[in-house]
Amino acid sequence: MHLDVQALRDFYYRSALGRAAQKIMRAEVLRGWSPEDVHGQTVAGYGFAVPMLRPYLKEARRVVALMPAPQGVMPWPAGLPNVSVLSEEVSWPLETGHVDRLILMHGLETSERPSDLLDEAYRVLGPGGRALFILPNRSGLWARADWTPFGYGRPYSIGQLETQLKLHDFVPERHVSVLYQPPSARRFWMKTGPFWERLGRLIPFTAGGVMIVEASKRHPPTRAGLGQKKRVPNPLEVLSPKPGKVAGQV
Repeated sequence: MHLDVQALRDFYYRSALGRAAQKIMRAEVLRGWSPEDVHGQTVAGYGFAVPMLRPYLKEARRVVALMPAPQGVMPWPAGLPNVSVLSEEVSWPLETGHVDRLILMHGLETSERPSDLLDEAYRVLGPGGRALFILPNRSGLWARADWTPFGYGRPYSIGQLETQLKLHDFVPERHVSVLYQPPSARRFWMKTGPFWERLGRLIPFTAGGVMIVEASKRHPPTRAGLGQKKRVPNPLEVLSPKPGKVAGQV
């Protein structure tokens, strides 16, 4: 079950807990993928990945944010030309092999067809393409917190996710857990959040609430027919080369 796009927007941009979670996750994403790393590349996000896509607007050749139809879509980024697109869950309006970097967040765990969704992610990535899967950790507190977006859908363990990725011809490269602070907006937990984050990574006494798994595309695939060309009858205007650099907003 997908959350409504307005609920996701309100959590990440209008609540203190959501802004704190966004800051922690984005810092970890940038640790592995700096804006300079994606210079001249095509970066796509699926689900509600826009909080992670903002840093790439200047350097990437193009950025596109795919939002599944059951979730709904919102214009993004604010104050800049829109790059947000409403998409069918397992039929993305992207040409085969045209994406260099892909971020899935609030998409896989809420999908009713996760296997087909992984096949679609494989299809749009080019040879050597890389993907980040940001999912609730089934052993963490955030997967039980239904007042946050990570309390919805089907949480995974690291082992379960990596097994699924391998079955769909992805090669897991690294994984990390984040969000060790309790999913509470109470002043004490918010104030001590950075302490719990540092402690959790140094001494993993409990599971982080969210796991981030980076995987590369295995090419050629081991399964027949995977990643074959798909014709897109109406190319999206948002995928045309970006005219110039513009300043971004948070």
